[in-house]
Amino acid sequence: MTRRERIFLLFFLVVLGAGWGITQPLSKIAVSTGHGHFGLIFWQLVIGSMLMCGVLLLRRERLPLTVRALRTYVIIAFIGTIIPNSASYTAIAHLPSGVMSVLLSLVPMLAFPVALGLGLERFSFRRFGGLLLGLAGVCLLILPRASLPEPGLLKWVAVAMIASACYAFEGNYVARWGIAGMNPFQVMLGASLVGVVLSLPLALASGQFIDPRAPWGAPEWALLASSVIHTLTYTGYVWLVGRAGAVFAVQASYLVTGFGVFWAMLLLAESYSPYFWAAAALMLAGVFAVQPRRHEPLAPGAAMKETVR
Repeated sequence: MTRRERIFLLFFLVVLGAGWGITQPLSKIAVSTGHGHFGLIFWQLVIGSMLMCGVLLLRRERLPLTVRALRTYVIIAFIGTIIPNSASYTAIAHLPSGVMSVLLSLVPMLAFPVALGLGLERFSFRRFGGLLLGLAGVCLLILPRASLPEPGLLKWVAVAMIASACYAFEGNYVARWGIAGMNPFQVMLGASLVGVVLSLPLALASGQFIDPRAPWGAPEWALLASSVIHTLTYTGYVWLVGRAGAVFAVQASYLVTGFGVFWAMLLLAESYSPYFWAAAALMLAGVFAVQPRRHEPLAPGAAMKETVR
């Protein structure tokens, strides 16, 4: 690999981190006028399905419809989108966007004990130490009275952590049981289409359906932008894994958290206490400790969802 190629890949990694990072403040804007999570999830999946369908058409690939493939779509739709996104949209309506970005950095740390339970990883004091650092960061974020804007927000931190736990389990599910011989683009399209079918009746029954014919404001444009950016960055991430390797690509975890906080400060004028910055530092140190080293390749299939969304 030439020096120019290395510089390009590093630049591409930064762009991915910036793109994924901005989806958190955009989600905060999307819920600002009271849009419910099922309505937001439905349109997010519709937009993502349309874009991912275009990706498969460009790649001249079909969407498998075998029993194994359909089972994979349903499982990924639930643990990768419907449950975690419901938790995220609910929590971000109450929590600062920067706090959500920091909490999502828990994904690789929570993935470690799940991997141990499934027999995918051996015990490592370094990674166990990373898990403890992450938990210490959470404690520093929620225990001091001066950390969160209001003490009553503690319950929403617990809700937000449901999303991190789902993503952690999702990556381990892929590593343990695979994706039925499909590539990540096929899985994402199939899971998105299943999610559309499942979330539409939930949105209608709960009264959370968002009529796209109504006048558009900042929340609607934020939802559109967030959905498009997520699909494009995910596609770019998969390309980067194939081009530079999973160990290089998962470094986007740091950038997603950092840019998430940066965009929240820039777009939402959020400010944070010293406890927040100390908690963020502990969590990023934990991410560093649990990340695989260059001689420790990720478990097969885990690269598909290893990084923060």
